Amino acid sequence: MSFLPRVLAMAALLGAWLPAQASSPAKHSAKLPATAWSGMVTYVVDGDTLKVRPPGGGKPVSVRISGIDAPEICQAGGTASRDALMRKLLGQRVAVHGRLHDDYGRLLAKISFKGEDTGRWMVAQGLAWSYRNRANAGPYAAQQRHAQAAGLGIFSASQGAPAVYPAQFRKRHGSCH
Repeated sequence: MSFLPRVLAMAALLGAWLPAQASSPAKHSAKLPATAWSGMVTYVVDGDTLKVRPPGGGKPVSVRISGIDAPEICQAGGTASRDALMRKLLGQRVAVHGRLHDDYGRLLAKISFKGEDTGRWMVAQGLAWSYRNRANAGPYAAQQRHAQAAGLGIFSASQGAPAVYPAQFRKRHGSCH
């Protein structure tokens, strides 16, 4: 099953589940935080994945920042992307907005820090791409165009080679892990 039908199926299931759950107490509050919650960033995996400790403590939740795709850690720009996100968010309280999970079990969420959309910031700095799907340029296409035009981060001439979108990189070279 391709990605889009899977997401649509998950959204349909979530839509059917939410009305029934809205009137009853949250049985899974320790496992599945509310749609919007805040927590402390305890670890940064790479430029688009981090771990956030939910309110009240407990095991940190693995969160994939929605709307962006950062370079793989072994790809040109990968460590710079991770390090920038780490400098910005590690040890900070962030707002997490999301409910769906990806194929790796990560919560897909918009992350806000001091009112700023972190995905938008990452793309505007040239540290990630706007997540694209087929003909859709993604939610941060304008920020990506500006970063490319300015030669920022992964779009810098100093990278030596043109930036390669992570999905294409994985297809050619496999996963870094």
